[in-house]
Amino acid sequence: MRRRFPPGSRVQLTWFGHSAFQAVSPGGKVLLVDPWLENPKAPPKAREINRVDLILISHGHSDHLGNAVEIARRTGATVLAIYEVCQYLASAGVARTQALNKGGSFTLSGIRITMVDARHSSAIEDRGAMISGGEAAGFVMEFENGTTLYHAGDTSLFMDMKLIGQMERPDVVLLPIGGLYTMGPREAAKACELLNPKRIIGMHYGTFPALSGTPAELRKCLPPRMKGKLLELEVGVPVEV
Repeated sequence: MRRRFPPGSRVQLTWFGHSAFQAVSPGGKVLLVDPWLENPKAPPKAREINRVDLILISHGHSDHLGNAVEIARRTGATVLAIYEVCQYLASAGVARTQALNKGGSFTLSGIRITMVDARHSSAIEDRGAMISGGEAAGFVMEFENGTTLYHAGDTSLFMDMKLIGQMERPDVVLLPIGGLYTMGPREAAKACELLNPKRIIGMHYGTFPALSGTPAELRKCLPPRMKGKLLELEVGVPVEV
């Protein structure tokens, strides 16, 4: 049975553009996911964040690995990623890494992180060479108050999202909607039907003209019972979920 939410206890979520998010847990832990904090939509000085406990990397592409190395070195944060990405990060001077693979979980101060599947490529650009980044993944974060957030990473639509919905029961889903390199609004709407969340947030859109999907298109594609669940975030403005 899932835990009840303590009154007034919420997760504070901030979108930094593209797929980069900060989540502050009810207990005050700071998580960064896919911290490309110098993307074209990111707030000024976003990369200068000075307190981070945990960094989650969905895959090795530069628009998701982003500023993880410099932030981890500066803050001492632990970085969670698939094994191959962790090996690269360690070689780049990141002192604290925690390798996971799909289906595995890690708990930090009452926050449980589970790595789940994603359908996408993954490679790391390193001084002009492309090296293995393992496979792309998503993360389910269950916070101390029971709130569960699913960051899908870069992915296409896949039927096992139904299993993620059934087993993890995410309250909030962060889904790519830009199209071209990931699923677009039509596919994301179907993902929402499989996941059945309480809140829906689009990501990985609008960074460049090619990522043309929009929250408005997603809303049009959602079934009527879900249209009111869509939450459109303003970059740099925290919301409670």
